[in-house]
Amino acid sequence: MRISGLYRMTPDKRREEIAKRMQIDPSVFKGLDMRSMDIEDLDGMIENVVGAFVLPVGIAANFVINGRETPVPMATEEPSVVAAASRIAACTEDFTARCPESIMIGQVQILDVPDMEGALSSIDRNKDGIVSSANAVDPVLVSSGGGAVDIETRSLDTPSGAMLIVHLLVDCRDAMGANAVNSMAEAVSPMLEDLTLGRALLRILSNLAVRRIATAEARFDRERLGGTEVVDDIMNAYHFACADPFRASTHNKGIMNGVSAVVRATGNDTRAVEAGAHAYASLSGNYGPLTSYRIDESGDLVGRISIPVPVGTVGGITKVHPGARACLRILGVNSASELGCVLASVGLAQNLAALRALSAEGIQRGHMKLHARNLAIQSGASVDEAPLIVQRLIAEGKVSASRARDILLSLRGSK
Repeated sequence: MRISGLYRMTPDKRREEIAKRMQIDPSVFKGLDMRSMDIEDLDGMIENVVGAFVLPVGIAANFVINGRETPVPMATEEPSVVAAASRIAACTEDFTARCPESIMIGQVQILDVPDMEGALSSIDRNKDGIVSSANAVDPVLVSSGGGAVDIETRSLDTPSGAMLIVHLLVDCRDAMGANAVNSMAEAVSPMLEDLTLGRALLRILSNLAVRRIATAEARFDRERLGGTEVVDDIMNAYHFACADPFRASTHNKGIMNGVSAVVRATGNDTRAVEAGAHAYASLSGNYGPLTSYRIDESGDLVGRISIPVPVGTVGGITKVHPGARACLRILGVNSASELGCVLASVGLAQNLAALRALSAEGIQRGHMKLHARNLAIQSGASVDEAPLIVQRLIAEGKVSASRARDILLSLRGSK
């Protein structure tokens, strides 16, 4: 969504402008008000509730994903994340993204199998019956076109001995699917025990969603990024991550700064997405970056990302949390696949923003400017005074709470 000067507007003006652009009722934003849920509602979500922990939700601008202008809500406490994603999104005309499947894996661990080859063969012969047994658990999912679709098996050697691992593949459609997958895995376990003469132990989904991969690609204008030298150094930074897992972990953390902020805003499970992403980065046997970059024939930078996206737009907290519902409305997505496309696009933009900052100016410059603004506000500065304090803090290179207070007193004393 291309809105010039969004960061200069007041929060109310931003709401008004985004609602007008997206043709949604401005009342949608009430779900993001700090008191949008009563303590009684919160008490029904987790145990021993005493209150709520509030995070700011910002809108990353300039994103065009598969030809559609997309305002991206991000729930995060970290300064510069929203601004950085917005800046990089303005360096490309469009993110081309795909998320073709919504299949999750339910794992059933079977121990004490007396005849491994015979057990594997027995499961293979009875696949249809196992799938039917699983689908009997969730007729609603099946009626929507989803449900269990296949079975995979493998023998696994471990320090505890050989184990037979069964993967139940479940099309979760627009749900994340954890509850459905877990219920199905538990339901088929007695049948698997009969077929293998073994003992089923763990029956739970895997967060390594290798059949739920979102990809995004974009061409970023060389001059908007800062020129040929900056693009060359971005490539140097990327190749560093390819060769060194210590750097790759931070490289991927930069991706998740954006991805997790959108996952959180839409009421999805940040831990599931992060666990899957980092495991996926290790599948080759070496931990590496989730993104890749190349310079095309015109000298522009082409970036690509592949990332597991076990997320949903229905079910779970997306049904009960007004903030999550509001963010999904703002995004304008109608399916888990579309949400996956947004996550991949944001992850690519966030990663490139970090690489550009590191290569061109150092990561602290942007952080310090936003930190200075926070300190100015904390010092008690008014809307008019805060920019003057920020300007002085940055110019002096002394970004601290005590210095912000001193400058505020100086400003007020000179009036």
